[in-house]
Amino acid sequence: MTPPLLQRAALWRAASLGLWALVMLYSSVDGRLDLLLRAVFHPLVALAGLLLLLVALLQLRLAFGPGRQERGDRRQARTLLLTAAIALLVLLLPPAPSFADLAGQRPRDETAESELSFVLPPAQRSLTDWVRLLRSQPDPKLFAGDPVRISGFVLPMEGEPPQLARLLVRCCLADASPVGLPVHWPAGQAPFPADQWLAIDGVMGLRPAPGGGGERLEVVPSRIRPIPRPARPLEP
Repeated sequence: MTPPLLQRAALWRAASLGLWALVMLYSSVDGRLDLLLRAVFHPLVALAGLLLLLVALLQLRLAFGPGRQERGDRRQARTLLLTAAIALLVLLLPPAPSFADLAGQRPRDETAESELSFVLPPAQRSLTDWVRLLRSQPDPKLFAGDPVRISGFVLPMEGEPPQLARLLVRCCLADASPVGLPVHWPAGQAPFPADQWLAIDGVMGLRPAPGGGGERLEVVPSRIRPIPRPARPLEP
């Protein structure tokens, strides 16, 4: 005996898998993956979406095709309906991660190149370029007075003024590590909230390090501009 339409388990599975396939395919083109995953892995998400869509179509064929059809129970129906509802929420509510909160829960990226094969001119260095350069050349006096043009988000620091930071990822937010540069904010404190993206023009200046540990380089701004979050905020 053929079960009623709403009791066909294959139909429930088709709907659930189809919605998740739509989530993956839509996410691959609307830019939300740039907040979660490095661009090099975006094609894998699209491919997974296509495979899920194929499986959903096969399940749909089972639901309406000839032959014996599997009858689902109420528990299975509730599970698949919940899965479909989650997929709809993901579609309707795009991710808005707090980079500052995430950075505060992750260890700092302490990897450094022992030698840099190529060094950009000062005004062309990104925040990440500066961090890697200062780790490979620990003498701060070498870069005092160099012009700086960087962007990043405001990252609160315990016991000291906020830094301007970026998130480095090898794959996705799950392995993100923050890197940051100290900033000599006007009046000693950042006039911007955590997570605010800023573009800063200025110079590198020598300042006393916290705790009396000699001197360190800090960004001395001549201009600070709030900017929208970049389309691709994660850096490799």
